Amino acid sequence: MPYIRSISIDTEKSNPFPFNVPGVKFAKNISLDNSINFIVGDNGTGKSTLIEAIAFRLQLPHMDGSAYPKRSFQGAISLSPFLQIDYKIERPVGFFFRAEDFGDYMNSVHRRDISIHEQLKSLEGEVPDQVIGEMVDNANYQIHHMRKNYGEELSSFSHGEAYLKIIQEKISKRGIYILDEPEAALSPTKQLSLIYQIKEHLKTNMSQFIIATHSPILMAIPSSNLYEITEDEMVQKSYVDTEHYMVTKGFLNNPDLYLNYL
Repeated sequence: MPYIRSISIDTEKSNPFPFNVPGVKFAKNISLDNSINFIVGDNGTGKSTLIEAIAFRLQLPHMDGSAYPKRSFQGAISLSPFLQIDYKIERPVGFFFRAEDFGDYMNSVHRRDISIHEQLKSLEGEVPDQVIGEMVDNANYQIHHMRKNYGEELSSFSHGEAYLKIIQEKISKRGIYILDEPEAALSPTKQLSLIYQIKEHLKTNMSQFIIATHSPILMAIPSSNLYEITEDEMVQKSYVDTEHYMVTKGFLNNPDLYLNYL
């Protein structure tokens, strides 16, 4: 069930960033009146910038639960005064997942663990290793956050499995779910698993998904709403008319033809 009917960036500004990217310039009366909405396009067309602006406006929780830092959400913050959202039902509850946040989060947990170990190094040989381990564990608030939010320590999973585990845990109740390139760490098989999760979720929950992606696999979800951004426009397309589909199909049908000209 869609909570957001449509969005629009209402400004005459064309410079500097983020106002000069196609995904901002051409975001006029973009219909999102569907449970699953895809925004696709080449690198640099502004897909991420646009959906970050939506997530920021809704203040959806994201990976580590912190506020939206200015340094990594400057574009979204700049766009916020000009973003018009037409709500069908106003319910700013859900989750915002960015592929880049996953690596940052896992690295921060690891760095914190190393730092605490270094601080307690002087106790080695004086205090049993098990006790030191418990002290490290108790001192690492990020480990507690991880267990609270994702059920267990994600380091026990492979990269792709941990990635999928986060999405699975957070897409658990009705709401608005904004996903930025969720395929980044997922194999083709795991992308199919993500499609299964989304479809199963929608069977019992009135939710809305807004997904920026490069994946022709994810884009194939039936009856989804799909917008393609180019340097000249942002328009609704059928799956088979998108550049991602045509290039991928052409390559898989005849890879030698492509590779001989590269």
